[in-house]
Amino acid sequence: MILALAGGVGGAKLANGLAAILPPERLVIAVNTADDFEHLGFPVSPDIDTVTYTLAGINDPVQGWGIAGESWAFMDAVTALGGESWFRLGDRDLATHVRRRTLLRDHSLSAVTATIAGALGVRHAIVPMSDDPVRSLVRTDAGELAFQDYFVRHQCRPRFESIRFDGADAARPSPGLAAALADPALEAIILCPSNPILSIAPILAIPGVRDAILASPAPVVAVSPFIGGQAVKGPAAKIMAELGLATTPAAVIAQYDGLLDGLVIDRADADGATSAMFVTDTLMRGAADQRRLATETLDFARRLR
Repeated sequence: MILALAGGVGGAKLANGLAAILPPERLVIAVNTADDFEHLGFPVSPDIDTVTYTLAGINDPVQGWGIAGESWAFMDAVTALGGESWFRLGDRDLATHVRRRTLLRDHSLSAVTATIAGALGVRHAIVPMSDDPVRSLVRTDAGELAFQDYFVRHQCRPRFESIRFDGADAARPSPGLAAALADPALEAIILCPSNPILSIAPILAIPGVRDAILASPAPVVAVSPFIGGQAVKGPAAKIMAELGLATTPAAVIAQYDGLLDGLVIDRADADGATSAMFVTDTLMRGAADQRRLATETLDFARRLR
């Protein structure tokens, strides 16, 4: 069994590649939920939805988020009424949040995520990192901002100084994540090419998760989110620079602080590669690249066992 930790567009792409080459019973995708928030009265889980839509084959490949062929009548009406329109919910995407709000009255986020994913035809297990609320709060030169305020409302313009995960200390791993970490058949733990600070760090901040990964005999392999020192999408490179950190393979390894057995890097970053690194083309242009990179990452992990 393979456990993948994911968040954001890059994480969703590799998760989709893993789902393409592994049967449902052999893959669990644990997703960051520290970006979750309530908007216009609806509970929004951006990373869960991005992974779910991608595996369902309905994601918008241009934007990287949302649903392909979306319409915007709801947001146009909200804007006309003077409502908040800085975070846009498409009409079809809105249905997900309406359904989530209804189901959360009686069910956990894990159960709700499984129900929505199943309704969209996803057979692989997508689980939240926790059923307990954890929220990313970003300290910037403009003050402390809720994550979506920093990321969407302010377009990551304020200088990033630090991040904290409110509620993480009291949170528990979701049942799906806990079961995967304890599974004696666990073959590998894959840290997808998600933002290490914004997407993977919240998962590792849940008490017991990092310790369970360290205690597992399964190899831990990350795929670097950087190509030639730049992020394919999102603010990862900007944040690292503002923290005084490099965007090199060595910096990615340092960010994970002793957790990794191996790192998959792009050919553009191959200078100085060590035996603990696998060099390949990490840019995922489409489904074929997603499958190829997933296959190469798993093969590399197996060689580390």
